Amino acid sequence: MPTKLIPQEIIQNKILLFRGTKVMLDSDLARLYGVPTFRLNEAIKRNRNRFPKDFMFQLTPREHRILISQFAISSWGGRRKLPYAFTEHGILMLSSVLNSERAVEVNIQIMRTFTKLRQLMLKHADLRKKIEEMPARQRFVAGRRNTIISFRSFSRPSKNCSNPRPKHPKARSGFMHNLVEPRHG
Repeated sequence: MPTKLIPQEIIQNKILLFRGTKVMLDSDLARLYGVPTFRLNEAIKRNRNRFPKDFMFQLTPREHRILISQFAISSWGGRRKLPYAFTEHGILMLSSVLNSERAVEVNIQIMRTFTKLRQLMLKHADLRKKIEEMPARQRFVAGRRNTIISFRSFSRPSKNCSNPRPKHPKARSGFMHNLVEPRHG
């Protein structure tokens, strides 16, 4: 029975960039395959010779801290070990290790997503080059999709601004007391 298709956007949002390589984490892959993360990692340990370092690597403590801070992952409970990251080739190898119909179908979807991302990068190579040429202080990389925002145009107001802000006297704040003595009489 065919597996229900996973929307491509969901897979795209699970693809991260670590060490200059597009990867997916073991926990995200386990969810897509419908197995617990520890089962996925057990299958990998039994077939360790199929996963060289260019197919799979374990995140360093520093990379894991960055991951936690980027995506607001709770430090309570959860993982006891550092996550594994799988490159495109490692993900291909996973389908042979898991050896299930769902794993094969999910892998096909993941490979199509990687291919589409590669095509998009080639299509927009000129834009990517311009972004990479921007000085670091003029760009900001944020979010899971590495959205790049330029702050250059927001750094200071234009001198030719047609609507300058009106200057109003600054209102005094705080407790105001009437110092005039009342008349007795």
